[in-house]
Amino acid sequence: MLGTTLIILIVLIALSIPIAAALGTLGLALDQIFSGGFLWRGLADNAWQTSIEFLLVAIPMFVLLGEILLRAGIAQRMYAALVQWLSWLPGGLMHSNIGACAMFAATSGSSVATAATVGTVALPEVEKRGYNERLFLGTLAAGGTLGILIPPSINLIVYGLLTDTSVPELYLAGFIPGLILAGLFMVAVILFCTFRPSLDGDKVETSWLQRARVLPDLLPPLGIFLVVVGSIYAGIATPTEAASLGVVAALILAACYRSLSISMLREAIEGTMKTTAMVMLIIMAAIFLNFVLGMIGLTQALATFITSLGLTPFQTLLAVIVFYLVLGCFMETLSMLITTAPIITPIIVGLGYDPVWFGILLMVMLEAALITPPIGVNLYVVQGVRGSGPMSDVMVGVIPFLLAMFAMVALLVGFPELALWLPSLFY
Repeated sequence: MLGTTLIILIVLIALSIPIAAALGTLGLALDQIFSGGFLWRGLADNAWQTSIEFLLVAIPMFVLLGEILLRAGIAQRMYAALVQWLSWLPGGLMHSNIGACAMFAATSGSSVATAATVGTVALPEVEKRGYNERLFLGTLAAGGTLGILIPPSINLIVYGLLTDTSVPELYLAGFIPGLILAGLFMVAVILFCTFRPSLDGDKVETSWLQRARVLPDLLPPLGIFLVVVGSIYAGIATPTEAASLGVVAALILAACYRSLSISMLREAIEGTMKTTAMVMLIIMAAIFLNFVLGMIGLTQALATFITSLGLTPFQTLLAVIVFYLVLGCFMETLSMLITTAPIITPIIVGLGYDPVWFGILLMVMLEAALITPPIGVNLYVVQGVRGSGPMSDVMVGVIPFLLAMFAMVALLVGFPELALWLPSLFY
């Protein structure tokens, strides 16, 4: 049964079928093979129940929030301010890339939006200041992945929905690992540029007075972050309501910057509709696939197989980590999350691990998948923004940051308190 499922999935991916269609087709094929074509009748009910889930309303809200910040020019101002503050470090603007990705991630919740937005602003500086293009591209692709770890994260919402885990606890758990991972990215840049100065570029001449002048441009993202996350932990709003409050705050900021217009709103809403339609179609197809997998007994069979191996809990965890590393080479992250989390999480929790901790570990593994060839989405996003040159440049450029992610996985496994300390203070 498992072999048949993997063979069908690999064939569909090899045919370059869009992931939502591939997941739906896989569900229908398994239904036909193992249950005689009976389960497809639940497709409409599954799609309806998924689409009316209140928590999922947060997804288009967070996407719209990021679109407004981009179209209103707030993201560009934020990046320019970070250039003034971080460009003195070895690696210069590459630290601004990572810092801007971390700050934008704390407002948009989307890795793709983060990589595309910061990449659009930063890439013109590569030739102008003589940076090594590969490493520069790597900072954009890897920095963009912070969007699924640093709250508010769309993927954490989906994980919480699929595994019945508290989203506010997941958000708290993502703070420290997200900041540590951003720090590891910056350390990687410093080490490479220290030992190979040719990778660095021209420094931006600045003064403390100039830095002080641009500080106000760093406040809007911080303000929106406080509105979104603060309203959740103050008990004022649910994650969905907090996302809506963030959109209102972004509109107010756009009006203050005199960037609010009908054309800007139209562009932001169109971008939101395209992204949301893609995400929701993947979610509905994957939910149907999960339903079929459960009904034909594959989920239980996989759990029984893993437990029959006689591995210790730690060995099982290592096997799961290797599983996600391999799977990330072939599957897009959202579909990977939706298809595997309902199966793997109960097994890991049954071994005594915390579901909140595993959610954060899983997000880091998904981040690695975002920049792992050949399916890594952020690789294609950055290459698309770049518009020219070989794809191999981006793939080579992310290698140091993949190593940093593996170090983050090791830290989380060795020190679970990195993820669990903050939730333990509030809950």
